[in-house]
Amino acid sequence: MKVVPEVCEREQSLLDRICVVLVRARNPANIGAVARAMHDFGFRHLRVVNEFTPPFEAARSAVDASAVLAAAQSCATVAEAVADCTLVIGTTAVGERDLQHPLRTLPDAADAIRQHAAGTNGRIALLFGSEKTGLSNDELSHCHWLLTIPMYEHEGLRHPSMNLGQAVAVCLWELVRSDARSPVQGIPEPATAAEQERLAAVLDEMAGLTGYRTHHPANSGPAQLRRLVTRLSVPRTDVAVWLGLLRQVVWFARRQPKPELDS
Repeated sequence: MKVVPEVCEREQSLLDRICVVLVRARNPANIGAVARAMHDFGFRHLRVVNEFTPPFEAARSAVDASAVLAAAQSCATVAEAVADCTLVIGTTAVGERDLQHPLRTLPDAADAIRQHAAGTNGRIALLFGSEKTGLSNDELSHCHWLLTIPMYEHEGLRHPSMNLGQAVAVCLWELVRSDARSPVQGIPEPATAAEQERLAAVLDEMAGLTGYRTHHPANSGPAQLRRLVTRLSVPRTDVAVWLGLLRQVVWFARRQPKPELDS
């Protein structure tokens, strides 16, 4: 039995702006199940990140999934998959991971996504990792925050998790529920992931040229700097200013003697 939710005009806009990103998914059945869930709830944009060619052909047998799979994009990296997105959200079963991002449960996350979509025009990426390992720390570094689906704690099962297709379906259903909150107006449109990546790259260069990385190597790697930039939530209108300021620091640092290391 199909559930056909009624959507208003702004929810229809949300359907077109959400991108489901599967990272290292290789099982055709899982990809097909995700595409089927997307079709059933009205979502259209599927992106698959894998060093191997995604098995789209084998997944096309999934009922009603052909349109979604025909339009699916194959990406070499997470950065490429989320480059045009202004909000990137990772999914996690939590477990015993040392999370370095804000974490929301699915109902709260869905409200935050709808509010973001109401105030901006950018795309929103939902990242799902492989069922075996989930998303790596490097992949999570592209995310602004994380969401988790609350699960019943069964005795003897430490980290309950859902099948990939089920997890995608539950997340998408929560997004299209008819009790969405009223849109929030006046929120500046945030920078895209590609713009944030440019900011992180300049910060990375600046950390090396100024000697900061020499003295603080533990918190100045590319992933740490990327997380720093995503936490800032820089508006798109401010990106050029930040890039100009940071590049000026880089220009100045290149012309200075190399800082001496502490003895």
